[in-house]
Amino acid sequence: MARITVDVDGMSYTHDVEPRTLLVHHLRETLGKTGTVVGCDTSNCGACTVLVDGESIKSCSVLAVQADGAEIETVEGLAAADGTMHPVQQAFHEHHGLQCGYCTPGMLMRSVCFVRENPDPSEDEVREGLKGNMCRCTGYQGIVSAVMAYSQAAGEQEAGR
Repeated sequence: MARITVDVDGMSYTHDVEPRTLLVHHLRETLGKTGTVVGCDTSNCGACTVLVDGESIKSCSVLAVQADGAEIETVEGLAAADGTMHPVQQAFHEHHGLQCGYCTPGMLMRSVCFVRENPDPSEDEVREGLKGNMCRCTGYQGIVSAVMAYSQAAGEQEAGR
């Protein structure tokens, strides 16, 4: 067993974990963060994407012990405490980026990271930026539209408009 401490969505957690435990399983089974989805379990689909120290990672490809001391953001940490949706969630809602919803947590988290990296992307850049996340419903057009709208809203918020 290894003792790790992680900050997840603003809360600090310390637990003993088996060294072979994947981060996605630690988040879901130990911390109850079930919004992070186990998709393919091989890091191909991106459904388990979370932000670790601001970088999007597929949590099924990282051991929990590798996240010791990290700040982790999950889909459950996006909305405000009063339930107000995060602007990326609002954009996915308004532009039909949700489809069946299975890929949505990973798409949302990758989108947040992508727009931080590229605040004014072209449609082609959005498609390239999300290429590690799969939507089995093939709802990519709605997702791309949502990310474009989110980036515009984030830019306007940043500019104080």
